[in-house]
Amino acid sequence: MVDIKDIQKLREQTQAPIMECKKALEEAQGDLEKAKLILKKKGELRAEKKQAEETKEGIIEAYIHSNKKVGVLVELRSQTDFVSLTAEFQELAHNIAMHIAAMNPRYISPDDIPTEEIERMKKEYSEELQGSNKPPEIIEKIVQGKLEKELQEVCLLKQPYIKDENKTIGDLLTEATAKFGEKIEVKRFVRFQI
Repeated sequence: MVDIKDIQKLREQTQAPIMECKKALEEAQGDLEKAKLILKKKGELRAEKKQAEETKEGIIEAYIHSNKKVGVLVELRSQTDFVSLTAEFQELAHNIAMHIAAMNPRYISPDDIPTEEIERMKKEYSEELQGSNKPPEIIEKIVQGKLEKELQEVCLLKQPYIKDENKTIGDLLTEATAKFGEKIEVKRFVRFQI
């Protein structure tokens, strides 16, 4: 039997439904940290299943930086207006818009980058390493590492979230999908700067 105070504490920390918190604590035999991991795994599995579903509802959020020189419009989508009209969803949209203003991504995900641009980056990185006397397989690993670093800088979903560097925007959307129980996605954004 788990203590009701532990259930409440886990709920406050994870925002998961009470019954899921209770089940996770029972499975973890009262260990709060193990229960958090169980909830996280279950949320990720639920989010994975939701990725194939279509998002037809959502909101457009605007953010203007305090200096009035940077502005962002972001379209955050959900499957139902029931979710998109909640304060939590709107706060998520606002935080993502603020992140875009600060971090200036060019694409939503690596899938949005034209193949020619990826090939150009790889070629550029390979040329930098010519004459380094490194074996081709090492050069390939270095090129992949540099490419991954570049993708983290230019792709919104790969960028570390400005309010919590331990998670990416992609992680944030996965958590939101698990929390809301339906697919949440950034459909498009535009950033203006003077």
